[in-house]
Amino acid sequence: MAKAIMIQGTMSNAGKSLITAGLCRIFAQDGYKVAPFKSQNMALNSFITSDGFEMGRAQVMQAEAAGVEPSVLMNPILLKPTNDTGSQVILNGQVFGNMGAKEYFQFKKNLRPHVIEAYEKLSADYDIVVIEGAGSPAEINLKAEDLVNMGMAKIAKAPVLLAGDVDRGGVFAQLYGTVELLDEDEKDMVKGLIINKFRGDKTILDPGIEKIENMMNIPVVGVAPYIDIDIDDEDSLSDRLCTGAADEIDIAVIRLPRLSNFTDFNVFERFKGVSVRYVTKASQLRNPDMIILPGTKNTMKDLLWLRQNGLEALILKHASFGNPVFGICGGYQMLGETLEDPHKVEEGGSVKGMGLLPLKTVFHKEKHRTRVTGRFDDSVESSYFGKLKNQSFVGYEIHMGQTQTLHGSDLDALCRIRTGTEPTMTEGFHKENVFGCYIHGIFDTPCVAETLIKTIADIKGVDFQSLGSLSAKEYKEKQYDLLADTLRNALDMDKIYEILENGI
Repeated sequence: MAKAIMIQGTMSNAGKSLITAGLCRIFAQDGYKVAPFKSQNMALNSFITSDGFEMGRAQVMQAEAAGVEPSVLMNPILLKPTNDTGSQVILNGQVFGNMGAKEYFQFKKNLRPHVIEAYEKLSADYDIVVIEGAGSPAEINLKAEDLVNMGMAKIAKAPVLLAGDVDRGGVFAQLYGTVELLDEDEKDMVKGLIINKFRGDKTILDPGIEKIENMMNIPVVGVAPYIDIDIDDEDSLSDRLCTGAADEIDIAVIRLPRLSNFTDFNVFERFKGVSVRYVTKASQLRNPDMIILPGTKNTMKDLLWLRQNGLEALILKHASFGNPVFGICGGYQMLGETLEDPHKVEEGGSVKGMGLLPLKTVFHKEKHRTRVTGRFDDSVESSYFGKLKNQSFVGYEIHMGQTQTLHGSDLDALCRIRTGTEPTMTEGFHKENVFGCYIHGIFDTPCVAETLIKTIADIKGVDFQSLGSLSAKEYKEKQYDLLADTLRNALDMDKIYEILENGI
């Protein structure tokens, strides 16, 4: 079985995901076969593996950092919030059902065997497993039947490194208070402390570090700086979702309340002169070069939100001027004439769509999830997407609804796709300057984003060469190496290897 080490945090967004990814990269660079693991993840950013299972995007990112193929074994439980008190439960990559928070809290003890089985299968194939916790281990109201923090550390017999966020202030209180709220046997499992997101002169921290080490009898194994790095983020706490300033090429992504898979648009940020702004208010939209309606976990409710806050009217106005609008997954469903939910998958009943494409979406009980390969259809003649005609891509689909054209409507296919050995089929449609499809990751394939940005630049008279870019793969590899180099310099890796070797 693999050696294990676990990264826990004093709070959400303390940097657990990045530290886990960085350690995965460091161990891989040092010649070990390493895998990430998170028993339970709550996020709307998900991914479809090569064998058709759904898992959290953060563990996909960490697997990429480790240089290994993502596997649903790395994230056996994924909770996708559907509202403020309930989530869709994904177990071993497949929909298990919808549960309210209280119902899930009472049920989760039944999931323990699934977590153990997934971890043991993963551990058998790797030298090192880097485990990520969730939130804080000191949530004393949630400790019963815990599967993701100290409960998981006990299952894996993994020593724990506890990370605190100095950027938010009170890091010594975070670390001390978290450990003091643990049970005595759990305290013994915390073998190192990490002060994360530090800006400034580290020597200023030294008196505090000396005192906290003496008080807690746990070594501080590193002070990690605030890292300006561009890799896929886990959830809606991501800094990249803050609205920024418009650049030479301005892409506005509507930040829906239940936004999912916003990583679909990270690729555009590789271009120096391109802004990707996440918009929540009508006053923020301004005059972008392209509007994107992203995926959502609740299409009908988020469409009503758009309608109520005035963004829908501005999107319709933008489209009426001939400017491009692109919808993916839930955003694609919003572009149609009607959305119907006879089985109460979301809200039940029906809702009028935005009417930009003559389509009808009906929600079904079964989730459609698959990897796809395809190409843009040769009928694509738009000034914005015409140069993508016959361009190939790969991606994946995750959706509950099925979308079809209305009888007698005149629409051209956007893409032709294949799933596995199935014959080629139409996916998505376009009409003049409005485009939509279900394919997540459609812009990630080399040349797709670049061709689209170059087309917009040509229309605006902007020098495309001045925008500069790297291939997506090359760019990601550089970012993972930067993360590893930064953490290797900031952490006492000799001490971490000693902790890993000694275990608990």
